[in-house]
Amino acid sequence: MPTEKSQDTLEVRVRRIHRRDLNRTWEFLKLVFRDVNRETVEYQRPRSKRRFMEVYTSDWIEQLLYEVDGEIVGYSECAFEATGDDNWVNPRWFEKRGMRPLFVEELAVHPDYQGRGVGSFMMDQLQHLARTRGCTHLVLEVAENNEAALAWYRARNFYKLDAAIFMAQKVPGEPDLLPPRRIKRRPKVAPDAEGSPNNGPMPETVMVRVGGGRRGRAGAKKGG
Repeated sequence: MPTEKSQDTLEVRVRRIHRRDLNRTWEFLKLVFRDVNRETVEYQRPRSKRRFMEVYTSDWIEQLLYEVDGEIVGYSECAFEATGDDNWVNPRWFEKRGMRPLFVEELAVHPDYQGRGVGSFMMDQLQHLARTRGCTHLVLEVAENNEAALAWYRARNFYKLDAAIFMAQKVPGEPDLLPPRRIKRRPKVAPDAEGSPNNGPMPETVMVRVGGGRRGRAGAKKGG
């Protein structure tokens, strides 16, 4: 006979993702981050289905699914190295501080299961994975205006690292082309010894009339 405890709780199972899970996991991620991505400058996840499929083939990334009765209720993605073409993390920053991080690339909980302990189980799993791999810290990125996520992580002793902040400066609207601008005139040159203004050497290519209508370079000798 089922006990009262078993009636009030659900069992969450964790396993590694399989190729057959990719399409439904992609749809799961779109559902989880649909509202978040509307409010943040940088897309949280997923960026593109192509990129998500590429992650599955990466040897240095762990992808875990969390299920209740076969339904995906959570997804986590983590990396043991700061590698990849689109990764801006500086590994030496952590090395200088004696940190061996496990980079949490993704942590997603189904909206219907948030606040029910799924996220805590996922975090316990990631901490366990970090310990078994000799990592000293979990490191992740979260949007500064994602207040719910920030509060959740801070409640679990996450703290802010030295990281980039998106900044913007408002530029007033104006026509594409600037208006006319006054510039300085060329300074006048003092007259030379013969009383004529010395405006520098005559350009080599200035042409003057010579003889019977022929043209030649300035200073050409007249015919006899």
